[in-house]
Amino acid sequence: MHRQLLNELTAFAADTRYEDLPERVVEETIRIILDSIGCGLAGVTHRRGRIGVDHGRAQGGDAATILGTGERASVMGAAFANAELINALDHDAVLPPGHVCPYVLPGALATAEALRLTGKDLILATAIAHEMSNRIGKAMDYLRDIIDGQVSPPPVWGFASTIFGATAAVARLRGVSPDQMRNALSIAAIISPVNSAAAWRQHAPATTIKYMLGGWLAQGALTAAQMAELGHRGDDDIFDPEFGYPRFIGTRRWQPENALRGLGTDWIFPRESSFKPYPHCRVLHAPLDALTEIVTAQNLRPDEIEEITVWVEGFVERPIWMNNAITDVTDAQFSIAHGMALGAHRFASGPDWQRPENVHAPSVMALMERVRHVVHPDYVKSLLADGGSRPSRVEVRARGQVFAAERSHPKGTGAPGSATFFTTPELVDKFLSNAGHVMAADRAQALAEALLNLPGVADTADLMRCMGPQ
Repeated sequence: MHRQLLNELTAFAADTRYEDLPERVVEETIRIILDSIGCGLAGVTHRRGRIGVDHGRAQGGDAATILGTGERASVMGAAFANAELINALDHDAVLPPGHVCPYVLPGALATAEALRLTGKDLILATAIAHEMSNRIGKAMDYLRDIIDGQVSPPPVWGFASTIFGATAAVARLRGVSPDQMRNALSIAAIISPVNSAAAWRQHAPATTIKYMLGGWLAQGALTAAQMAELGHRGDDDIFDPEFGYPRFIGTRRWQPENALRGLGTDWIFPRESSFKPYPHCRVLHAPLDALTEIVTAQNLRPDEIEEITVWVEGFVERPIWMNNAITDVTDAQFSIAHGMALGAHRFASGPDWQRPENVHAPSVMALMERVRHVVHPDYVKSLLADGGSRPSRVEVRARGQVFAAERSHPKGTGAPGSATFFTTPELVDKFLSNAGHVMAADRAQALAEALLNLPGVADTADLMRCMGPQ
């Protein structure tokens, strides 16, 4: 089946046309691009984002735009910088196997701009990248895999497999032949980053690179596509489970049928994507929704709160989520106690959550000590019934009373029309809030409207030039 997988992924990436995309796929792709660019614009306020910009700028060139800066760099440099910017705040969309857009969009953005391609070209490439990344992720270990009735996080884990979707997007935009596409995907496997995220999860304080260096993967995809175009040959047996990608990337589980089932006809990424209201690890979003309901309804001040108890998923009992030693603002993106303390302060969602003066505020650090977490007793049963569920409960003791709220799903999930669905107007509000940290409100509004009308954009270079502060 390993050759069949490479063959069908190649055909999907090389043959799918914009006209083949269902309306829902086009809509969700536009929403993801809008949200990701907004996160990237806001990312310039974060130290990690600025490091990415500095590294991208140092690579010279002026072919493509670095988000939020008004600066240009080579395609390689801009892709590196934008990958780091989009994920800097951890505010970007989530799609199994985890984060996808920070890795697959930056190379596509830079390539489309450099080649002066259309908005439809960018939508098609981004949709292919998300669908492929989601499907290959389903063939491999997942962070919430359940073994013998228990959630069993894999010992080797990460988002390295997004390099296939990232490479497919770039290669498609470059107009390679089917044979070159096949070679590009195989080369992508050969030069894939390792899956190092388990080390990050188990160590505290952890590396500020987080899951992996997104800019490095984005550049790897650009390299794989160009090497195939220049004539390098891939390996037809690269998905061989004994010696190929499944073995050397470290997955315990390899079920390629999950990647192939309905490929090209049943688009699954739109119904599995979720958007993040808070710039914090997604596992805390349902509890944060519940906490926000309580503190808003009761108009609670942080100093009135005697204790916060939060019921969470059991697999988060790892050092990265239980860390109370917040030495860098990136640490604040994952700590359960710190995240609940921030939420109780009702800072505006976005960069304000990760400004050093807020992260290390005495009142936040003090409240952190009054937060405790408990494993939700129903989380395994709930996951087995609905993979998108996140059963959560929050109790706040204040004013001599206990206030409680519960959630089954976090905001940002669900089908259109559901209570938790992130509507397009809500995404626009999030975009305007994020973009407003680097540009005037009228320019941010105009940019949002242009992105929502991406199918009508004749030249993405004109659009990308609007991504700076002036």
